[in-house]
Order: sequence, then C-alpha cells, then structure tokens
Amino acid sequence: MKSNERVIVVGGGIIGCLTALYLHRLGARPVVLERGTVGQESSWAGAGILCPIHPWLYPDSFTHLINYSLALYPDLHRELVATTGIDSQWRNNGLMIPFFADDRVHHRDAALRWSARFQWPVEQLDRQQCCTQEPTISPDVEGALRWPEVGQVRNPRLLTAVRKAMALEGVPIREQSPVAGLQFGGRGEVRGVVLAGGEVIEAEMVLLAAGSWSGELGAASGLSLPIEPVKGQIVLIKDEPERVRHIIKHDNAYLVPRVDGHILVGASMERVGFQRGTTRETIDALLAATWRMHPALKQARIVREWMGFRPGTPDGMPYLGPVREHAGLWVSSGHYRNGVALAPGSAELISRWMMGVQPEVDLHDFRVDRPLQPRAAIGLPEKTNAT
Repeated sequence: MKSNERVIVVGGGIIGCLTALYLHRLGARPVVLERGTVGQESSWAGAGILCPIHPWLYPDSFTHLINYSLALYPDLHRELVATTGIDSQWRNNGLMIPFFADDRVHHRDAALRWSARFQWPVEQLDRQQCCTQEPTISPDVEGALRWPEVGQVRNPRLLTAVRKAMALEGVPIREQSPVAGLQFGGRGEVRGVVLAGGEVIEAEMVLLAAGSWSGELGAASGLSLPIEPVKGQIVLIKDEPERVRHIIKHDNAYLVPRVDGHILVGASMERVGFQRGTTRETIDALLAATWRMHPALKQARIVREWMGFRPGTPDGMPYLGPVREHAGLWVSSGHYRNGVALAPGSAELISRWMMGVQPEVDLHDFRVDRPLQPRAAIGLPEKTNAT
C-alpha cells in the first residue's frame, strides 16, 4: 500500500483504535467509524488480564502471538503515560491458579509443560506456600501454580489514553456511525463502506475490527466471518487494598485486584446473542465462587455489575489478515477473551502488513479463510436460551 491513502477502520475498540493510530504513524490516512461510543463494548467491559485463559489449550501459534504482543506492553505503557499523562495502571502482580479437592479439571501438568516449553516462569506452591502468598485464601486450598510475571491493565484507562493519543496526532473518529455494508468494485476490490443512513465513504482499504458485530457486517457483505457475541457478566467489589494480591483464576470465577482495593469478579460465558443486562442468578454464582476461594471477601462491598460481548469464534482464535477474494479488505477481529492482551501485537502486525511489510510472526493459523475446526475447550460455548 502507498502512504497517504485513505483507510477506514470499522470499530472503535482497543484493536481498531490502536491499529488506526499505528496506520497514521506509518503514513496512511485512517478514519475510525464506531457504531456507538468508542471503547464502550468488550474493550471497556473486560478485566484487563494480560494472559490468556488456559493458554496450554491453544495451538502453539497462539502463544507465539501472545508473547509478541505482551512484549510490547512496557513500551506502549511508557509512551502513553509520557504523551497523554494517563496511567493505565499496567503492572505485574502475578497470576495464581489454586487447586481444591473437588476441582472439575486439573490443569497442573498441562500448565507446567506449556510453561516450560515457552519459558513462562512458574512456581508450584504447596498449601502453606499458597496461604503465605495469599493470606486470605480458603484454608481448603491444596496448592497452586503461580506465574509471578503475569500482568494486568485497567482497560478503560488504556482506551482513554489511546483515544487521547489519537486526538493529539489528528486521527479522526466518527462515533454513532454504524456501517451497514461494504462497497466493492467490478473485480471484487473494496471501494469503501455504506453507513446505515445511506452515506457512502470511499477508501482504498477497509479494516473490519468491529468485535462481536464483525460477523453480521461480514454476512451483510457476503463474507463468511463466523464471529458471534459471547456474553460475560462481571461484578465489581471493594475491599482493602492488597486483600487479594494476585490475579486468581479458577473454574467458576476469576479475581482481578486493582491497586485501590477494587476487585473485578468475572465472568460468565453465555451464548445468547446480543441480549443485554445482568441476571441475579449469574451474579450470585460468581459471588459464591469468589467467597469459596476467598471467604474474607464476603465482607467486601458490592460496587456495581455489568456485562459485555466478547467476539467469539468457533476455534477460539482471532481472524487476522487480508480477505483474499476482496483486494483492500482486511480483518482484525474475533479476539474473544484475549483482546486486551493481543491488542498491541495485532495492531502493530496488521498496520505494518497493510502498509506492505510482511508480519514477523507467522499468522497462517489466524487467516480469514482457514478451515473451521471448532474446539469445545476454547471456542464458542453451547447456545443457551435468551430470557
């Protein structure tokens, strides 16, 4: 691609915004079109854990992409703080997976093999060591695995910082601009987009980064892109800072402690389409799982509840790269539960690729036309009835 050409980025989440910022720095003229308000869907709703959920269940190519992306976070954090003054509270406070006698799935052996292969530092803790590292954890714990270098970020602050950087550099964003479809030329090449109100915006290239809405938009344009919303509900509670020291994952809930004593408790996995709202049953189940792991948190104050739509795929992997049948059309979507962790890597690789630089990470397994191989453990959950 030549510099100074128009690029439409469809979707104003962390993936779309960061990619647009990088495209601008590479000489393109991107504009972000957001159907609602920038950064108010899954990029805002997620927990900001900088580690996949059970990465040993994924193909090796996924870990290579994750490692590439996470290595970019320190510099990204420093740059955004220096240029915008906004601290996204990126920090490494470690990840712990505790073990209990009645666990449905035991991840220890697979996790240890994966950690050794990909050089992720990990510690095996016995019961006493676990209670030393997490003093308020349940006395029923039998041990744990601990990854001391796993980090987190407050994703709403990250979005705010990226948006301010875009404003400072003159990267335009159009909110309340839902895209109804794509426009193609006589040879199938992309020519731009059509907004819901009928306005046509022309461009040499279009990037679909619309998260859970990418599948619908693709279908409206004759593109098979099996991305579906997977609803997740989250509870925010407040306790004393350092009551929970680590990010803690277990079968029924995860805990993400912030520096100010807030703790995110998430998250359900519901395939109910775009049904919004939280439910008492699901929130109570998350809290029950939390109290089982950390009984002391029964005294914590419940601050608020919310939900978001993860852009899920049948095999749990994002779609990254060009659409071969339509020159100029690109996709960076379907990041599912790993959008924040994969954001810097996806943005850098896709923006450079769109500008003619082949990616230095093998993205073959993430191609748009890959054969569908649904994986029950990491892909889409079973459909449930909407209420």
